Amino acid sequence: MKHLGALSKYFIKYKWRLLLGLLFVSASNLFTVIQPDVVGKVIDKVEANVKMHLPVTSWFIIGSGLYLLGLAIMRGIFMFFMRQTIIVMSRHIEFDQKNEIYDHYQQLHTNFFKTHFTGDMMNRLSEDVSRVRMYTGPAIMYSANLIVLTILCLWYMFRVNVTLTLYVVAPLPFLALSVYLVNSLIYRKSEKIQAQLSGLTSTAQESYSGIRVIKSFVQERNMMRFFNNTSEEYRKSAINLSLTESVYFPAINLFIGLSFLSTVLIGGYLAINGRGVTVGNIAQFILYINLLMFPISSIGWVASMVQRASASQKRINEFLHTIPEIQSPADAVEHTIQGNIDITNMTFTYPHTGITALKNLSLHIEPGQKVAIIGKTSSGKSTLAHMLLRMYDVGQGEVSFDGVPIKKFNLQQLRKQIAYVPQEAFLFSDTVFNNIKFGNDKATEAEVKEAARLADLEKDIATFAKGYETVIGERGVMLSGGQKQRMVLARAILKNSNILVMDDSLSAVDTQTEKNILANLQVYLKDKTTIVITHRIFTGWRFDQIIVLDNGSVAEQGNHEELMQLNGRYAKLFRHQTEMEPSN
Repeated sequence: MKHLGALSKYFIKYKWRLLLGLLFVSASNLFTVIQPDVVGKVIDKVEANVKMHLPVTSWFIIGSGLYLLGLAIMRGIFMFFMRQTIIVMSRHIEFDQKNEIYDHYQQLHTNFFKTHFTGDMMNRLSEDVSRVRMYTGPAIMYSANLIVLTILCLWYMFRVNVTLTLYVVAPLPFLALSVYLVNSLIYRKSEKIQAQLSGLTSTAQESYSGIRVIKSFVQERNMMRFFNNTSEEYRKSAINLSLTESVYFPAINLFIGLSFLSTVLIGGYLAINGRGVTVGNIAQFILYINLLMFPISSIGWVASMVQRASASQKRINEFLHTIPEIQSPADAVEHTIQGNIDITNMTFTYPHTGITALKNLSLHIEPGQKVAIIGKTSSGKSTLAHMLLRMYDVGQGEVSFDGVPIKKFNLQQLRKQIAYVPQEAFLFSDTVFNNIKFGNDKATEAEVKEAARLADLEKDIATFAKGYETVIGERGVMLSGGQKQRMVLARAILKNSNILVMDDSLSAVDTQTEKNILANLQVYLKDKTTIVITHRIFTGWRFDQIIVLDNGSVAEQGNHEELMQLNGRYAKLFRHQTEMEPSN
């Protein structure tokens, strides 16, 4: 229950809806409990007239019936208002909570997403929030209804006869005890089930995303077997929880049956012996027990909702209480980066693996320079790009732009000023136009088309069925690897930043297309600081600096002529590549 305390801010935000809802609950139940009192008085009136051989007028019966009808109508009206305030409030809270979680996901650091499954995060955003909504809406409404109705019914019953009331309500403490004992079991099992559901969702999500790999390796049966095993564990846990919850209903029926029995036996005995109980009072008590039957029988359901909501809110709180490791400083510097980059004695170790990717690396880049970062796989090339975007914080050393330490920048301002073409070409399930425009939402149609031309993508788009309005499918499934890379490059070009970082972004394009792109970019990148991370050499460009990385350290550094004279790693790679390239 303590985990649900995090919802207090929402209840405060929607306090007037909640208070009005509770008011409508009280009004609805007031009109409800008056009805048995009227029925009891009518029965006593009829009985008294029969004993005295007096006629019962039709107007009395009709008037009493109309009065009961009016009470029922008023009860229905206030029940409608009750649901329109409390249930609608829960929908508002659900909306706010989903937005809060999604916004928090956006702020979390890169390492968080490396150590958590996408399916689990999606499950907390959807399934867990839905379970919490059942607490902020139906659970609160039915709990308030039970409390108000119980108080009003007991008040009317005590007014009639204290002794009979005590006998009737005697089974209720035992009902409360059984609810308490079962609740502790439900809480533990609910938490386990939610964790299993997250695992199931993650398995399904990975299968859908990697369906082409699964089919190409003919692993459908194995994946189906794995999914069935995971699903079977979830099914067993869910059935076990249902069996635990099923204890409520027999217990509730037993205790309500005892209350009926007490009413008839004790009430009949008191009425026969003239102890202040009439036939109308017995009918009145039976009606009150009937009124209490549904709210009391819903205790188990409400308790289950509360326990499940508590387990879900605990899982939500785990993420919401995760503090982003990368944040903007309180005294962030507002600075327009010109392109001067300094990296001093930088060492970085990945926290989730313990692998040291960069070791004592130093680098100085002047504004407008073209720099190539070359190295084999796992040499630290992509890590360097991530450090420039402050996806991670430097372990030792410092990164600065125009003399301003990277940690002094506002994160959004920093990343807006660096155009990044990642190694993995990620695209959204949207149109070609919107995927390119993602780099600059204020760009015009002409600017989008110019970015596509510079990325040598225009001729490919012309072949698409709907041109720029073609929907490319999830992660760009309709495109080839080279088309994906060029579309991501066009997105970065459209951003028009002073710094461009290309992380092995042309590995999937053919040699001629690469030459076209490099020729197009030479004019565009004339005054821009450009860092090209690659495992192969761009012979069509003249780089001001070429840095060869090996095992996270600088193995060689200089321009093309200097490195060729050095006759080391770069010279060997250059000769090997140029010998392999066909002559035109």
